[in-house]
Amino acid sequence: MHIPSPSISGFHIGPLEIHFYALMYLVGIALAIWITRRRWRAKGGDPDLVGDVAIWAVPAGIVGGRIYFDITTPMDIPHEWYGVFAVWTGGLGIWGGIALAAVVGAWRVRRAKASVVVFMDAVAPALLVAQAVGRVGNYFNKELFGKPTSLPWGLEIPLAYRPAGYTQYATFQPSFLYELIFDLAFAAFLVWLGHHRNIKPPGLLALYVAGYSGYRIFEETIRIDSSAHILGLRLNFFIALVMTVVGLSWFAFSQRRRKPPEPGEEAESVPSGAAEPGDATEPGDATGPGGVAEASSVTEASSVTEASSVTEPSAAAES
Repeated sequence: MHIPSPSISGFHIGPLEIHFYALMYLVGIALAIWITRRRWRAKGGDPDLVGDVAIWAVPAGIVGGRIYFDITTPMDIPHEWYGVFAVWTGGLGIWGGIALAAVVGAWRVRRAKASVVVFMDAVAPALLVAQAVGRVGNYFNKELFGKPTSLPWGLEIPLAYRPAGYTQYATFQPSFLYELIFDLAFAAFLVWLGHHRNIKPPGLLALYVAGYSGYRIFEETIRIDSSAHILGLRLNFFIALVMTVVGLSWFAFSQRRRKPPEPGEEAESVPSGAAEPGDATEPGDATGPGGVAEASSVTEASSVTEASSVTEPSAAAES
């Protein structure tokens, strides 16, 4: 018994054609916003800020993801005048999407005088959930499957969708499904870690970068869809390798202990793109629209536990 491919990729509502690929991304984005609002509120933040950030960051993520795809996979751009924009046919590079969305999102969070790094940690698990739902769209597009396999969970791919050189095979590794399972499991792990360990922001986002990229190292070894190659390996294999190292380094750097500010001392502002944790600020700091006052405690090994308030929290699809 194998996993069958869907017979359709969309449906019509009157003259409007709805593609499952696009629909799944919309569902994923909606879930990500809902999850981030809950996590941001739990950190003392204004949940309305999440909607404002999403209005700017989501389009930026789509643009960034498509630019990455067009640059790294030009052979897959549809041969139409609108080909470079045709996201409904598939083709969003995750690293390009997250990078541009993070820059734009950080800008909006900073304008609201909220903490960029804390918002990043709030959004990290939500990104994984959105990506997992987006992979369902890949299933309907019959794309992003792996090498031929005879395993019981092999995915049946119609002849028209099999890459050149693989037309004699009928079932393939459902790599999109592997990633869906990984994304949800890793999202749950990040939530657990944030609740049970003292992870300084933006440590969870750094782990998201390292963990997801580490998984992609594996996935890039089994995928057979078209890709640019370097030294016989897929381009995204090297991107994933680099980003894994970047994520781990970022996490290690963000967790370095720093002396908390003395009473009456101004909190050090955290640049929007920095990976430094904002440990503590003075209670009662004024925050602007969307700003937050969050309570946090800092414990030192041979000193007395001291309560301090933390101002500002902060926030952070596919190839």
